[in-house]
Amino acid sequence: MEVLSPDKILDKVSDAYVIKARSSTKKLIVLSFMAGVFIALAASASTFAAYNLLGESKYLGLGKLIQGLTFTPGLVFVLIAGAELFTGNNLMVISLLDKKIQAKELLRAWIIVYLGNFIGSVFVAFMLYKSGQFESGGGELGASIILLANSKVHLGFSKGIILGIFCNILVCLGVWMSFGSDSQVGKMLCAFFPVMLFVLSGFEHSIANMYYIPAGIFAKALPDLATLTGLEANVLEALNWGSFLTGNLLPVTIGNIIGGGIFVGFCYWLAFRKKEIK
Repeated sequence: MEVLSPDKILDKVSDAYVIKARSSTKKLIVLSFMAGVFIALAASASTFAAYNLLGESKYLGLGKLIQGLTFTPGLVFVLIAGAELFTGNNLMVISLLDKKIQAKELLRAWIIVYLGNFIGSVFVAFMLYKSGQFESGGGELGASIILLANSKVHLGFSKGIILGIFCNILVCLGVWMSFGSDSQVGKMLCAFFPVMLFVLSGFEHSIANMYYIPAGIFAKALPDLATLTGLEANVLEALNWGSFLTGNLLPVTIGNIIGGGIFVGFCYWLAFRKKEIK
């Protein structure tokens, strides 16, 4: 089994994201939709596993740990099965810095993948809502989903950016390290620990939130679930697509780009491109 040193990983990442940036639109749409589905399914499972612990402050750490352990398959599926995830693709900055792609190629790939991730994540949220899954546990699961979504849209802009930065430092570290292993087990382990840490720490992942918040918006349409939350009508009304986009998705996406593109991509490029930086 070959394990690459960080400078060799840099070369491999740079070349890999050139291919991704120049993939056909059809390929990017299909693979980004699949990544959205993978992350949403992981988010759904992690919520189901821990929903009855997260509302109890004394069990919060245990609940977050269980969430972290059950969310990790999402990135594993992306890395091994093959899919295009916006947050991981923030490492495409390395190819741009190496002047192997142009800014317009990077932006094209990011926009297509972001939209594909959005469609895949919301698709899963809507289908689970229609399936009756949110009514599990006497409706407590759905109530927990609504409360989680409500807390996310009220993060605050600066907090969303900061939590997004730390999240994607960890996610992109997982992706970065996976390039250093040529075995499936190695790639799984590389993804496992960083993802577990970001979920356990309560950091914010834009693509995961494309499931969590729409799921809450859908769930609140069920009167019994909305009542179980104990939230007042005006608070529930404020949980909507507008608050989702401006109160969470925008700041978290900015933070994710900074965390993955600058703190991981740019920093490793700066550290290991010695010949070009003399």
